[in-house]
Amino acid sequence: MTKLLGLPDLASKHGADVDALIIYMHWLMALLFVGWLAYFAYAIWRFRQSRNPQADYVGVTGHTSTWAEIAVAVVEGVLLIAFAIPWWAKAVDKFPEEKDSTVIRVTGRQFNWIARYPGADGEFGAQDLRLLTSDNLMGLDRTDPKAKDDVMLENSDVVVPVDKDIIIQLSSLDVIHSFKVLSMRVTQDAIPGLRIPFHFKATKTNTYQINCAQLCGIGHSTMKGLLKVLPQPEFDAWLKSKSGAGPASYE
Repeated sequence: MTKLLGLPDLASKHGADVDALIIYMHWLMALLFVGWLAYFAYAIWRFRQSRNPQADYVGVTGHTSTWAEIAVAVVEGVLLIAFAIPWWAKAVDKFPEEKDSTVIRVTGRQFNWIARYPGADGEFGAQDLRLLTSDNLMGLDRTDPKAKDDVMLENSDVVVPVDKDIIIQLSSLDVIHSFKVLSMRVTQDAIPGLRIPFHFKATKTNTYQINCAQLCGIGHSTMKGLLKVLPQPEFDAWLKSKSGAGPASYE
């Protein structure tokens, strides 16, 4: 059914729930389409002119259509209450522990993505609005010891390990952007002044395209990036190779 609907390749753990909800909704829409089409054909036949030469202003007195509408509302309620709301609560409220996850701060900017990783200490260096300058757009406190091993990558891939919880803390430097990776089944708006977390767990090593799903300016179509999923040892080696270039330096 997933292939029949033309859904992109699935590469995240939670994505199966997303796809299931999409599939259930399509089944409901298909049943409604067939059911109402059949009723329309029946109404044309039942109230044809040869059988009803004179209009009847009383019309149908039964309650079949009422019960059909109630049944549709019940099914939609089940999809919402039993599937959509619990999944949303699990995705939004039940975050994995940061100590057991790879935490990345991703910032949208016209028209690229900036990824920041904590170094070997596992902690991000401090940021302060008073430190904002033309060459320090993130307001990084480069005197903070915790910032010395941070890795800041601009115009580069966002790299994550496979089979490990990923927490992305998303923000924007200018306008509203949106971080979207179809195969991960994640879409999150990046809002200036806010740091919005979301999480996923990649299940396949591969390279996936990051799109901006919000019209963000004249260069919106060029705001693309790559999410590269690596085995844990390769990710560790990659991150180590990026560390040590100075306190929160850009690449």
